[in-house]
Amino acid sequence: MRYGLHALQRLPRLSQRVILRAVGAKGPISRIAVLPCRPYATVAAADLQFGQPVHETHPHLLKPGELTPGILALEYAQRRSKLASKLPRNAVAILVAADVKYRSGAVFYDFQQDTDFFYLTGFNEPEAVAVISKSTAKDDHTFHLFVRPKDPKAEQWEGSRSGTQAAIDVFNADESGDIKELEKLLSRIIEDASEVLTDATLPASSSSVLSRIFSSKSPSKGDSMSKLLDNSTVKPLRSTMNELRNIKSDAEIANMRKAGQASGRAFTKAMKQAWSMEKDLTAYLEYKFKRNGCDTSAYVPVVAGGRNASQIHYVRNDDVFVDDSLVLADAGGQYGSYITDITRTWPISPHFTPPQRDLYTAILSAQRTCISLCRASASNSLDKIHQIAEEILKDNLKGLGFDMSGNALETLFPHHLGHYIGLDVHDTPGQSRKEPLRAGQCVTVEPGLYVPDTERWPAAFRGMGIRIEDSVCVQEEHPFVLTTEAVKEVDDIEALRR
Repeated sequence: MRYGLHALQRLPRLSQRVILRAVGAKGPISRIAVLPCRPYATVAAADLQFGQPVHETHPHLLKPGELTPGILALEYAQRRSKLASKLPRNAVAILVAADVKYRSGAVFYDFQQDTDFFYLTGFNEPEAVAVISKSTAKDDHTFHLFVRPKDPKAEQWEGSRSGTQAAIDVFNADESGDIKELEKLLSRIIEDASEVLTDATLPASSSSVLSRIFSSKSPSKGDSMSKLLDNSTVKPLRSTMNELRNIKSDAEIANMRKAGQASGRAFTKAMKQAWSMEKDLTAYLEYKFKRNGCDTSAYVPVVAGGRNASQIHYVRNDDVFVDDSLVLADAGGQYGSYITDITRTWPISPHFTPPQRDLYTAILSAQRTCISLCRASASNSLDKIHQIAEEILKDNLKGLGFDMSGNALETLFPHHLGHYIGLDVHDTPGQSRKEPLRAGQCVTVEPGLYVPDTERWPAAFRGMGIRIEDSVCVQEEHPFVLTTEAVKEVDDIEALRR
């Protein structure tokens, strides 16, 4: 069975050219499109076990044609083709899967795949390497995917693996192999490469196959891949991957909208209820994210009551709420590996106090203006919008009696207005916030004020921490707010709190 193109399983032996035409590919056919179809396997996919859901085994999670939720196998192939088009001829790009991380001993954390690797492969297992090797002819390339082989004994303990055959049949690799043979397999690919692009650096302390191969500090340095790479022209891949991931496809935006909608509804439900402890609200939000359709939480939530909100990344979430104080909750769900990022602040009591309302309104007015500027036609960068937020907040605070001389604003508003989002909470790391926003980029807009409990500040506002954050997709003429279900208007919040 040709698992990679689920929607066309009833069309055996059609050429890839016809298949890609059939699923709606437009424009020039890529190199992948002209490969002949592989013959069907004799065992149905539904009777097999893979290292992650596929449509045949989990039709409640994946639609026909999807390799991961919301993303077609065809889109992953197109991403690899785009990467290949940006590589020099005869160059090789190497991407390494994440390692399993351990809390202590044999107790591991939930596996989190390296997002660059995932973006190109959709493969969600550890100990794997993807190689995109570009030929000397135009944009022709070969996709190699080296993974752990099937191993019934290991799988009894650790869960199913997809294996090397599925790397070809499900994930559409042109070539695959046992990850344990990586040095031998990879050396043949890179020995004649014009250059190697990779960000693969793994800690020497890890016991995984990949760390032993890639770490220059490994005891077996003489036999490690780093020794082989020393003989090649090696360049970083990060900026090229950022360029690819920066503009989101319609499918990616749809996934982020699902995450935003589910998470926003969880926030609004939470505001309706009375809470006495931070940990209870934390548990409720994480439960509702999943119950509403998310796969998991996107990051460790911040649930900060009262003065705890002055700590930007307060994650202890172990305090009690005090009447007439505020709660700041910064949390979001993840769907199909795409995240959403929301912050809301609301009163523990049924109503905002007058000072709370005034400070909240000062921030909300700035956020509304900044969201309206998240459109490509405005030619604003995140840095420019941040500066606009600073001016609005400064004027609003002066109106509330704050002394805004010196470094007052830096003290009260110590973080940036926003960051890029996508597969990562802080997506495309290292990407400049000075560049004008473009249609398809997704960002956060999150002004906040954190008033120290010192005599410099008006007494009525001391100890308050308020932040309001939405996830926003930049469009040409207007912003698309991905998290609109999370209530934030004062009157709407108070209506929920009655």
